Amino acid sequence: MTNLRSKTFLSDLIRKYTPTREEMARNKYLAPIAHRFLAPELWRFTRRSVPRGVALGIFAGFIIPVGQIFLAAFLALPARANVPLSALVTFITNPFTFPFWAVVANRVGDFILKLEKAGTGGAATEEMTSGRWSWFFEMFEGVGITVLETVFGFVVLAIVGASIGYLLASFVWRFMVAKRRTKRLKQLEARLDERLGASKQ
Repeated sequence: MTNLRSKTFLSDLIRKYTPTREEMARNKYLAPIAHRFLAPELWRFTRRSVPRGVALGIFAGFIIPVGQIFLAAFLALPARANVPLSALVTFITNPFTFPFWAVVANRVGDFILKLEKAGTGGAATEEMTSGRWSWFFEMFEGVGITVLETVFGFVVLAIVGASIGYLLASFVWRFMVAKRRTKRLKQLEARLDERLGASKQ
């Protein structure tokens, strides 16, 4: 990990739990585009890169069960998102939280597909379960796993979660910037008052 010391808790947390630029560049899966990971702008925290990083991290975390970090890194390149932040946010799904999210995804998918069946007679569901992917769903029927609902639910969570994450990250970033700016103004006012007070004496 990098030896640079951070001024904020968030940056320290990201550096502790995510790979460095050099570590990601040495990864065999990322080797073909390793030179692009070294671009400094992909590792800076800006008002645009932070919300994008959060959104991509949530999307990658929900859309696939393994390899989320690498997917988030791939997506971060064209989106000009913050790479370490997008990699860190993928841990929203991990071996400890996955069972919980699987249940949530199943219920979300079941609810939406029931609405679809009620509205269109289940045309979309029938197309998925009887088409080229029918073997995939039939494979799990014997153990009582409703794969279609769960997979569909994870897709919904990925899209909705990424949207919400982007909005929340944008709000938090603006709040932090405004708070920092207010603090600096107060410090400047205090210094100015001290100088004015000293000049009057």
